[in-house]
Amino acid sequence: MAKAPRILGIVLAGGEGKRLMPLTADRAKPAVPFGGSYRLIDFVLSNLVNAGIRSLCVLTQYKSHSLDRHVTITWRMSTFLGNYVTCVPAQQRLGPQWYQGSADAIYQSMNLINDAKPDIIVVFGADHVYRMDASQMVADHIARGNGVTVAGIRVPRAEASEFGVIKTADDGHTIAEFLEKPADPPGLPDSPDETFASMGNYVFSADVLVEALRKDAANPASRHDMGGDIVPMLVAEGKAGVYDFKDNDVPGALDRDRSYWRDVGSLDSYHEAHMDLVSIQPVFNLYNSDWPIFTSHPQLPGAKFTDNATVSESIICQGSIVSGATVDHSVLGSNVKVGAGAKVERAVIMDNCTIGAGAVLKNVILDKNVIVPPGVEIGIDPDYDRQRGFTVSKGGVTVLGKGQVVEPPPAPAAEEPEGQVAEV
Repeated sequence: MAKAPRILGIVLAGGEGKRLMPLTADRAKPAVPFGGSYRLIDFVLSNLVNAGIRSLCVLTQYKSHSLDRHVTITWRMSTFLGNYVTCVPAQQRLGPQWYQGSADAIYQSMNLINDAKPDIIVVFGADHVYRMDASQMVADHIARGNGVTVAGIRVPRAEASEFGVIKTADDGHTIAEFLEKPADPPGLPDSPDETFASMGNYVFSADVLVEALRKDAANPASRHDMGGDIVPMLVAEGKAGVYDFKDNDVPGALDRDRSYWRDVGSLDSYHEAHMDLVSIQPVFNLYNSDWPIFTSHPQLPGAKFTDNATVSESIICQGSIVSGATVDHSVLGSNVKVGAGAKVERAVIMDNCTIGAGAVLKNVILDKNVIVPPGVEIGIDPDYDRQRGFTVSKGGVTVLGKGQVVEPPPAPAAEEPEGQVAEV
C-alpha cells in the first residue's frame, strides 16, 4: 500500500476587508459573523477538517484578537493523531516588516513548512462561504502531476471581468494563462459562454511552492501575492492546472446548493448571501448533516416566540425572543430581543441587539450590541440613514457598526389647547 501523502493546510486569514466596513472596524474579515451562529472562517476550516486535512495553520495579521479567540475556543481537535488548528501571527522572522502579501505571509512563515515536512501544501482563503471536499482536489492534483492546482468555478463570461480568470489549454485542465479581471474573458473548451474564475484555493507540491516562494521573495518588482505572482510564475513554467469545482462531490449536497460559492467581500454580497440561507428551499443549505459547518455555540436557551409573533423564512438563534413582532426573510443571531409591533424584513441582526417596540427595519445589517429605540425606522429612507451617520451600501443596504448609537425619534410637537391663543 502506498504511503498517504503528508498534507499541511495553510489558511490565509490576514485580510482587512475594507469593503465590509464598518463590520471590519474592530475585527479581521474572516472573523466577521455569518449565518447567525458562525464566523466566516468556520466554513474553510470545516471544509478542510471534513476532508481529513487536520494539520492546519491560520495565518493572521489585521485586528486578529477576535479571530484568534474564536479559533482557540472553537477549533480544539484531538492531538492523539497529531491533529491541530493553530493561529500564527505575523512574527517578523525575516526582518522588521509585516506581511507584504499573501505569498510573503507564507514565506515569512517558512518555519511551519520546515517543521511539518509536508508532501502537499493546501493553501485556502478564509473568507468565502461554500462547501468543498478538498481531498478530491488533492487527489486530482497528485493524479495529474501538477506543481500547483487552482480551484476554478464556472461563471458566465459576461460576469467574469470581476474575477481573476483562468484560461486553459485545449485539454481543459492545463492553465495557459492567469488573467486579472480581463475585459474579454476567455471561454472554456467545453463551454464557450463560461469561464473559470479563481476561487483563491490552491494545492501545491511542497517542493514547488517552496522554490516559487524563494524566487518571488528575491524579486523586488513582485507584489508577493499568491494569485498575482506565484501562480503566474508556475503557469509560465508549465506546472499549473485547474480543478473544476463542479466536479467536487460533497456528501449531502442538494441540486440547488451544489457548487455554491460566495465571495462575501462587499456589504451587498454579504447581505445577499444571508438571503440565500433563509428561503424554504435555501440556495445554500446550512442543514446538511453529512458535511457540517462547525462552530461553538453560546450557552443559551432556545429561541422563543410570544404574543402572536410572526416569523417566516428566517433563522433565529439561541436566546433570542421575538415578542409580538413580525420577522421575515431575516437572520437573527444569539440573544436578540424584538419588541411588540416591530417589523424586521430582509435584515441581518447580530448578537445582543435589541429592537424596540414598533421599530421598523428593512434591508439592514446590525453588528453586535446595537440598541434600536422604540419607533425608530432604519432602512426606509437611505438619505436620512446617511444623515444619522449610518453606512448605506451601493445596493441600498443600511449598516450599523458594533454598538453604534441610535437616537430615539424626535418627540411630536405639543398641540395648542383649543380656545387659547399662542403668545407672540
